[in-house]
Amino acid sequence: MADLKNKRIITAAVTGAWPKKENNPNVPLTPAEISEDVYACWKAGAAVAHLHMRDDNGNGTMDKNKFAETVRLLRANHPDCDIVLNMTTSGDLYATDETRQIHLKELRPEMGSYDCGSMNWMNSGLFINSPAFLEELGKNMQEWGVKPEIEAFDPGMIANAAYYLKKGVLKAPLHFQFCMGCANGITGSMKNLVFMKETMESLCPGSTWSAFGVGKSAMEMLYGAVAMGGHVRVGMEDNVVYQKGVLADSNAQFVERAARVIREFGLEVATPDEAREILSLK
Repeated sequence: MADLKNKRIITAAVTGAWPKKENNPNVPLTPAEISEDVYACWKAGAAVAHLHMRDDNGNGTMDKNKFAETVRLLRANHPDCDIVLNMTTSGDLYATDETRQIHLKELRPEMGSYDCGSMNWMNSGLFINSPAFLEELGKNMQEWGVKPEIEAFDPGMIANAAYYLKKGVLKAPLHFQFCMGCANGITGSMKNLVFMKETMESLCPGSTWSAFGVGKSAMEMLYGAVAMGGHVRVGMEDNVVYQKGVLADSNAQFVERAARVIREFGLEVATPDEAREILSLK
């Protein structure tokens, strides 16, 4: 691991469950579009792809067939692409506990999201991750060989992860994604990012972490995470504008900028295999 201390992982979150073509015409929505975007992000330096799916109307869905088709196209058209696949378990607020997990069971990606608590979502709905669901999901991910990416929208979710680690639902070393600046979550600021990191180090020592910022906090969180020893996530799930008033041309554009920031800081962009070692995937 000492040889990897200067490596930083870039995760590309290419579509999410919200933005549509009217928000940015370059948002990928179909399995074909998503698979091509993932490949472009990999070529630009992303080691991990965080995958959401959309239904035929462009809305978020947990349809296992959409996940399967995206993976099939990626592997068929780009067999050289060794990017780590990280599949969401929260792409549809109306999904059942079963449909949030079945694609993990059938496809066995290397990683999957583990949203470690419930919250109000975008001031319009409830994002429910009940204790029963989190226990079931954690145990299933262990059985299926899927590494949880613990998405923490506030410090209480880090405390939840510590509880499930102690209980055996989660296994060390943990990997956190600090979700900064989401509506109803912790605000994206350096002070708050330091607090999230220190909370994690206190409650779950030995964990790895990444961060992203939504909207106006995007660049501050990008620079902050790199400077503080963390990894980074970028992409149209979190931002459809590249800079104020300018729509992003592609997800790869975000990855290219993150790679430049990492290199300008005197660090190196992690390859997928290096990410696997850092995240204890192999």
